[in-house]
Amino acid sequence: MTQDDRERAPSEPASTRLVLLGTGTPNADPRHWGPAVAVITGGQSYLVDAGVGIVRQAAAAAERGVPELRPERLQRVFVTHLHSDHTLGLPDLLLSPWVLDRPVPLEAYGPAGLAAMTRHIEEGWREDIDIRLHGQEPLSTDTYRAVVHPIEPGRVYEDAHVRIDAIPVHHGSWREAYGFRFETADRTIVVSGDTTPIEAIVEAARGCDILLHEVYSAARLLARPADWQAYHRAHHTSTAELAALAAQARPALLVCYHQLYWGATDAELVEEIREAGYDGDVVSGCDLDVF
Repeated sequence: MTQDDRERAPSEPASTRLVLLGTGTPNADPRHWGPAVAVITGGQSYLVDAGVGIVRQAAAAAERGVPELRPERLQRVFVTHLHSDHTLGLPDLLLSPWVLDRPVPLEAYGPAGLAAMTRHIEEGWREDIDIRLHGQEPLSTDTYRAVVHPIEPGRVYEDAHVRIDAIPVHHGSWREAYGFRFETADRTIVVSGDTTPIEAIVEAARGCDILLHEVYSAARLLARPADWQAYHRAHHTSTAELAALAAQARPALLVCYHQLYWGATDAELVEEIREAGYDGDVVSGCDLDVF
């Protein structure tokens, strides 16, 4: 972001937006669909992860004023890691926009194993694909396919609107897990993915416009069984840890997502972060929030 960009008049709205399509976890919480977010810039959408309900949530966002998320415009996705809650929407993202006239295959960027996953999805829905192509439906394209791009740390994508870097993160025993840093003409947005607190996110997010970071309630963790406490500490970031991380990075706005509440409220999560010493702007995000 240039100095001119930072000196934009406060009344001038940012053209880059962050849309939370789903903030959920593996918990079957009907208020929070599977983890998926979108960065909107230059008339294009850039998805991160594909949780359950991604296409319908995108359609809901389109109805609320984000036309870049209409089904036929869901053309690229960046996958943080291959946990099921982050990828259960991939069949939806591959096939539904195809039926709804997506003009190109899905471009998918992610860790090793993503190509095999999309290939098996295609094979698993072979009967459906054959019927749609060779039955009475007027479909004749192969845009149900994914063009998969394996990624490594560093620059993974660039076009006229955005530069995207993959940030290696630590998510328990996963060999590959990433966050992503989006830099556009007017905003820098960092998405943590699933991770423990790490310096790489601090460096990527230092002074950014929005840091979107996963979180769990440090207070409510103590009521969990001991083995689950150990798991969450090794895989995720507590409210106290996020407060310390954000105090170093100093984003203009900290947005929590992929929240593990265990009975806490959004207000309580924010209060935990405040009590841990973070004094910057922070919100606990909800599905279909736009920032």
